[in-house]
Amino acid sequence: RTAASRSHAGSAPAPRLVRTAMRLLFVHRPFIDRFVPTVFRERLSHHARRWGITYLVFLIVAALFQANFGFGLNASPSLPDRLFLIHKGELPQRGQYVAFRWPGGGPYPAGVTFVKIVAGMTGDSVTRMDRDYYVNGIAVGTVKTVSRKGLPLEPGPVGILPPGRYYVHAPHPDSLDSRYALTGWVAEDQIIGRAYALF
Repeated sequence: RTAASRSHAGSAPAPRLVRTAMRLLFVHRPFIDRFVPTVFRERLSHHARRWGITYLVFLIVAALFQANFGFGLNASPSLPDRLFLIHKGELPQRGQYVAFRWPGGGPYPAGVTFVKIVAGMTGDSVTRMDRDYYVNGIAVGTVKTVSRKGLPLEPGPVGILPPGRYYVHAPHPDSLDSRYALTGWVAEDQIIGRAYALF
């Protein structure tokens, strides 16, 4: 095959594409007629009558879901799970995941959603021996003096948890939880709800 014939063979699909487009636009009138204003309005009205209830139900369900649930993403390795479903307004029990709003300070802006595990509740005893923290005598973490970025870290409070306060933790040694003053004891008005691990 000559170079010229190869050149013509390579350009053949382009004319075919143009011919196909021309037939679609000027021969197949029903395609064009779909966009005539009166026809378009009629088709839209028919579609709304057929699917309107479905769309309405979907919007109601979406609104109810948003009012009662949300999602939380754990971007750090502090917990074994990454994505959580948050049931807004549900207060967690000991050992359950809790989603709460970060009060501000340190490396995170105020309002960021944190997910931790509830280790202590109202009336529980929080103690510290050297750098180790305990809730009712059960070890919940060791406090570090500096963060991974070299910033100084102050140890969190000890004592009896007052009403509406929670001690939260995570098993990771670098977890920023209640063993540090930055987090402290989480107040009930910071809590978004109970978190359920998805994956």
